[in-house]
Amino acid sequence: MPNKIVFCSIFLSILSFAALAQKGEDNETRLQKGEDLNVIYRNEASFGVFAHSEGGLGISYRRGRQVTVEHKRMFEIETQNFKHPKEVKSVSSLGQGAKGYVYGKLNSFLIFRPGLGYQNRLYQKTDKKSVEIRYAYFLGATINLAKPVYLEIRNSQNDQTSTIERYDPALHNQTNIYGKAPFLSGIENTTIYPGGYARFALSAEYSNRYNGVKAIETGALVDIYPQVIPMMAYNENQQVFVELYLKIMFGKKWF
Repeated sequence: MPNKIVFCSIFLSILSFAALAQKGEDNETRLQKGEDLNVIYRNEASFGVFAHSEGGLGISYRRGRQVTVEHKRMFEIETQNFKHPKEVKSVSSLGQGAKGYVYGKLNSFLIFRPGLGYQNRLYQKTDKKSVEIRYAYFLGATINLAKPVYLEIRNSQNDQTSTIERYDPALHNQTNIYGKAPFLSGIENTTIYPGGYARFALSAEYSNRYNGVKAIETGALVDIYPQVIPMMAYNENQQVFVELYLKIMFGKKWF
């Protein structure tokens, strides 16, 4: 009888250990698959692509760190092109094969924005099919790279030779502009215009994995420069630019 009791005790202990091990494996698997809602992931990273109201596209990267249950501290860096709203493409009448150009355009722009901010949760997910609503705000630097526009210039319709010249509104017009020069022309004369920016954003995160990031973000930002940015020859140039955007983001979370 005592031997049976000992045997049963050992057998039950083995079953209990196996059940606990299986439960631990199940929990670990759920965490790896992002199926457990009741955990806090301290780290987050995401990439994004966006369209903006200044006539172009951009890409971004964000890195977040959980500060409290509701708040994340965020670092972001993004780059985008930038166009003046009055840019209109023209085609020269100086013979066949003429290339398109934007009359009056002084510079082409590429903008970089590194910044810091906070993301705050307004509404938490309750299950995989629900959506988390967040808002965020950022402050940072704006680095505007302005490459001067170069054009192919011909003296007349019968002149088949072109010269590459930096656009000068006092010298160049529809009578001698043949078209836009190759993009790299004049890249050595690129000017850097430093400034600052502020952003406010609302986003909806809808990933079906709690350790994943799939989000749509919309927001507004303002760029402010200490000097006027030379964009167009025959329009008033600005120091302050307001922009709206729509962004798609994807990434992951981890401990």
